[in-house]
Amino acid sequence: MTFNEPGAGSQQVPPTSSSPQQPQYGQQAGPPPAYQPPAYQPQPTPAKKPNGLALAALIVGIGAFLFGLIPVFGALVGIAGVVLGVFALRKQQSKGMAIAGIILGGIAILASIGTTVGMGAAVESASNNRPVAVVAETSAPETSAPKATTPKTTAPVATPEPVKEVATPEPVAPAEPVAPAIPADFKSALSQAGTYSDLMHMSKAGLYDQLTSEYGGQFSAEAAQYAIDNVQADWNANALAQAKSYQETMAMSPEAIRDQLTSEYGGQFTQEEADYAIANLNG
Repeated sequence: MTFNEPGAGSQQVPPTSSSPQQPQYGQQAGPPPAYQPPAYQPQPTPAKKPNGLALAALIVGIGAFLFGLIPVFGALVGIAGVVLGVFALRKQQSKGMAIAGIILGGIAILASIGTTVGMGAAVESASNNRPVAVVAETSAPETSAPKATTPKTTAPVATPEPVKEVATPEPVAPAEPVAPAIPADFKSALSQAGTYSDLMHMSKAGLYDQLTSEYGGQFSAEAAQYAIDNVQADWNANALAQAKSYQETMAMSPEAIRDQLTSEYGGQFTQEEADYAIANLNG
């Protein structure tokens, strides 16, 4: 740039390399560079959390709610639903399904425990009111040894009288052996078996499990087997009664009733008894 100072000649000042090049007077500066917006980068979508445990807790909870009135089995299914729901909450899965499974499982546990306690109280009350047959013990008749008879003698006379012959007694037949007394717990098991069969229409296997269960009769295996062998029960009629109960209360199909009757978690009837019940279901 040229500077004119008074009293001095014109002097050319070269531009320094450190200062930017300025446009000369009368010249127009170039247009500013165009604004470049930053490139748009899409945000990554968060991955969906798996809801397998929560869904399983909900399904098991619904099943437990449906089978809650079955003793012991309903409580086991309810516990499974509660455990699955707790694991689902700890893994931060679907909170709604997990809580629903826990609630339904808890209701099933309470219902199953209440049914078990009620049935136990009813059975105990019925067994206390039911008369127990008393077996009278008979003792063997005593046999008396034949008494020795002495010949009748007469006073000595000229002619002695003949001695009268005494008839020997007939031998007595030996008495039959007395049957052993039945233990008290065997009698109680037989009484409870009759009550379970009359009130709950249980199968032979189900009755044995109920008598030996720690939540039921708590009898020994020998006492329970004695009760099963001597109880007066019609197993076909019991199977038919349970089948009609399933049909009326749960609206189950004949095939579903058959499976429930023969299931180890259900009636535990034999296949022949279940077939009889299905054949006479609508009779």
